[in-house]
Amino acid sequence: MSLKYSVGDLTIHRVIEQESPFFPALEFIPGLTAEVLAENRAWMRHAKALDDADTLILCFQSYVVKTPHHTILIDSCIGNDKSRPQRPKWHMKTDDTYMRALGAAGVSVEDIDFVMCTHLHVDHVGWNTRMENGRWVPTFPKARYVFAKQEFDYWTEQNAKAEVPPFADSVLPVVEAGRHELVGNDHQIGDHVRIVPTPGHTPGHVAFAMGRGKDDAVFTGDLIHSPLQTLYPELSMKFDVDQAIAAKTRRNVLERYCDTDTLCCTAHFPSPSVGRIKRKGNAFVCESV
Repeated sequence: MSLKYSVGDLTIHRVIEQESPFFPALEFIPGLTAEVLAENRAWMRHAKALDDADTLILCFQSYVVKTPHHTILIDSCIGNDKSRPQRPKWHMKTDDTYMRALGAAGVSVEDIDFVMCTHLHVDHVGWNTRMENGRWVPTFPKARYVFAKQEFDYWTEQNAKAEVPPFADSVLPVVEAGRHELVGNDHQIGDHVRIVPTPGHTPGHVAFAMGRGKDDAVFTGDLIHSPLQTLYPELSMKFDVDQAIAAKTRRNVLERYCDTDTLCCTAHFPSPSVGRIKRKGNAFVCESV
């Protein structure tokens, strides 16, 4: 299994925190029927995207991208010491899996120049902070943390109504430390990093396109969760805040990168998680590289 990819002048490392059965397919994707699941069960199991109990297998990971100028971490996964009682596998975790995976990619927390969040859900911001002397501090001390303003504003509003734990413990401490940047959809970092607006999963969800002058790689965040959704882009998942917009966005992005050389780096597809989008009839497949 490859954890490292090179494309253009980018080097990309996968940093895996967990990979396991996560949610029953028919529950996770409300529009999925038993018939469609049956038609796709064989290849999904072969791809290790579905287990014998019809539970979707998801990977939870970050990507470290080295451009000629910067070392960038995309989405910071689940984190340790976080109170997540609804998710036993994430609750008050104390393992060293993530930090070991970061080390295996040849990177220390001090090496990260930017942390970029596709959105601010619990499994994408967890390692933004870590517990130190009883308080949350930025895990990556030299990094600027890049949040899409629309996404940040949405969660600020939600948090004002009732505390949103991942926002309170993994986003606000970064703001209090003065390490964050709120950016619009036209934001770029040098000539290598651009924002692709991808609303639907959350109102301000974004993907990141990277490469000098062209999109050598795109990091999709939660635009798409399972390989099944490349074949059926209209199938949205239960946690999409607007399932219709999510479906439209998904098809548009798959169309944009279809039959190009752009590496599609997904957040949650089972390993190897990275591939190129190819057309298949009126839909798509993600061919592993």
